[in-house]
Amino acid sequence: MPTTLTFDLPDGDTVAVPVTRLLNAGYAGRAQEAVAAHVAELAELGVPAPAVTPALYPVAPYLAAQVDEVPAQHGRTSGEAEWALVVAGPGERDLLLTVACDHTDRELEVHGVAWSKNAGLDVLGRGAWRLADVEDHLDELRLRAWVVHEGGEVLVQDARLGDLLPPRYWLDAHPDLLVPGTVLLSGTVAMLPGVDQFARRWRVELADPVAPQRRAGVRGGRAAGAIG
Repeated sequence: MPTTLTFDLPDGDTVAVPVTRLLNAGYAGRAQEAVAAHVAELAELGVPAPAVTPALYPVAPYLAAQVDEVPAQHGRTSGEAEWALVVAGPGERDLLLTVACDHTDRELEVHGVAWSKNAGLDVLGRGAWRLADVEDHLDELRLRAWVVHEGGEVLVQDARLGDLLPPRYWLDAHPDLLVPGTVLLSGTVAMLPGVDQFARRWRVELADPVAPQRRAGVRGGRAAGAIG
């Protein structure tokens, strides 16, 4: 049985989506020259470079989740703020946009990015918008992430969606994504300098500046018993 995600929309509708295909984009910044520099930096840390950028990584569909805790094998795992495109049906208004947190094993990442993507959950928000309702100002949506350390909550990511390739880029480049049950995570934005991304709890949020009351968020932490 496929994992079923449920999304609450601003118009009061609730949409249930059985996930049959899950993909994680990577190296998906809109400024690809900056992406190339980032790839070079990661290579110095031992992270293998992708064959092409931007990249798409298939992920086991059962890793899509709407949960408050994420199992972690050790303390070198971390979340990252992303948007998620959810294909809920065959029509244009069945394309949903929400916030997501791709939880990645950083120790495994140096051996293979695709492996690390399949080692943790992709946590999606429970609130979503219809893509058509926000697409005219999509670049202005604000994506942020926080972690919680002993001293309190710390902002670790803060960017506009204009920093990432938009959903329409992926739909135009890969028309086969338009199959109900497909979920695509966007890839993430840069971490703020000097922050410690490894924490027991985190929070990510996608906010609409045109309608500030419209926000999609994820809160979570490592499952009890995890190290770190």
